[in-house]
Amino acid sequence: MGICKGNLGSKRPPPGPLLAWSGDKLRTVTGTMKPWKKIAISAGVVVLLAIIVSVTVHQSGKNVVTVQTGKAQRQDLSSVVSASGEIRPKTYVNIGANAFGKITHLLVKEGDHVRKGQLLAQLENVQSSADVNANQASLQAAATDAIAAEAALKTSEADLVRAKADYDRNKLDWERAQNLFKDGLISKSDFDSRKNAWATADSGLVQAQARVAQSKAQKDSADKHVSQNRATLTRFADVLQKATYTAPYDGVITNLPVREGETVVMGIQNSPGSTLMTLADMSVITAEVKVDETDIVNVHLGQPAEVTIDAIPKKVFHGTVSEIGDNAIVRSTGVATSQQSTASEEAKDFKVVVTVTDPPPDLRPGLSTTAKITTAARSNVLSIPIQALSIRSKAQLEREKSFPGAVHAAAPAPKDAPSKDEDKDHKQDVQGVFVIRNKKAEFVPVTTGIAGTSDIEVINGVNEGDEVITGSYKILRTLRSGNSVKVDNSVPKKEEET
Repeated sequence: MGICKGNLGSKRPPPGPLLAWSGDKLRTVTGTMKPWKKIAISAGVVVLLAIIVSVTVHQSGKNVVTVQTGKAQRQDLSSVVSASGEIRPKTYVNIGANAFGKITHLLVKEGDHVRKGQLLAQLENVQSSADVNANQASLQAAATDAIAAEAALKTSEADLVRAKADYDRNKLDWERAQNLFKDGLISKSDFDSRKNAWATADSGLVQAQARVAQSKAQKDSADKHVSQNRATLTRFADVLQKATYTAPYDGVITNLPVREGETVVMGIQNSPGSTLMTLADMSVITAEVKVDETDIVNVHLGQPAEVTIDAIPKKVFHGTVSEIGDNAIVRSTGVATSQQSTASEEAKDFKVVVTVTDPPPDLRPGLSTTAKITTAARSNVLSIPIQALSIRSKAQLEREKSFPGAVHAAAPAPKDAPSKDEDKDHKQDVQGVFVIRNKKAEFVPVTTGIAGTSDIEVINGVNEGDEVITGSYKILRTLRSGNSVKVDNSVPKKEEET
């Protein structure tokens, strides 16, 4: 086929292969593309595909939450209440001053072991001793007077017997004289003589009876004087005895704030000079601790406890709960609520006494101690880490069912007061855990039992071997059922201290 020569610029090239002029001939441009261009185009395609894949992966990973997990497993659990306090003997007494005076003899020092009845201290007792001696003399004089009065009473009683005998004899003579005088057998003078004798005997009887009554009164007065002097002697002897201090029982002198020669006073509680010493019976040692008001309901008499003492580290002693206080103590002031006139909303504690069964021999009162009381124990129970527990309201669970798999931040608290329905839903809280199933979090309600140090008993809701989400705390607050999760149980690195 011939090609027409001439100006071809006005003619459109025919379809088909690309033509090029070469002089007066056309030639076909074949696929002679250079290799570097092919490499550039291929690289651009690969980069484009990589961007598409990374964007897709990033978008799909937005809903994946990194969590820490734990296992539901069987183990022995113990519920423990921990409280701090101090070591105290079960029996101790502050020996206070019972009289005003100067200490003349101090026969013990702090740390001494004493026996019951042993003399501990002596105050000056010159005046009290003199009073006792004077009253002893008065008592002896009164006793002598009582003896004399008793003798006088016996004499008066004897005179009364004699006067009565004379009265009876003279009365019989008088009666016989009357009959004889009627018969004219005796003279008038003899008759009058016997009559006067009977009248004299009658007067003597009355006089003797009066003397007996007088002697009895004197005897009673003497006895009363004896009783009065004996009571006075008892009072002064008590004053004298209060100048002498003896040990009421076997024990150890744990506190001795006074010295020999000091003057002590009485009747002022917790005042310097009013307490001479403290005597403690160290045969029975207790740990007196303060238990928080939220834990006291679980503490009962006889429960076992482990006692640790700060001064004796790395040793654990054993004991049992022997006393539980009924009165709350305000933590900030240490004053019992029964001693306050107004109610207080501050935190409160209750006193609990743990009797130590194996105390060390060198234990001293006042040492700081911690008691861990076992309030409950279970063997081979299903348990989960306690931090896995979460609380959700029924309304919140219903909303999560409508939007499964979405991760949302915790909603801010509403400014307006909630409605009655919302308040009711809020109060109907559900306790549960998030269990990982098919790489997704699923909220499962659970019923719990006793709580240990780091684990809690689960009665129902999860099975042994289930993997539950334990953290972080921020994730647990915002996590919802259906969220995709990724497990990362590696220990987070601590920030270096500057």
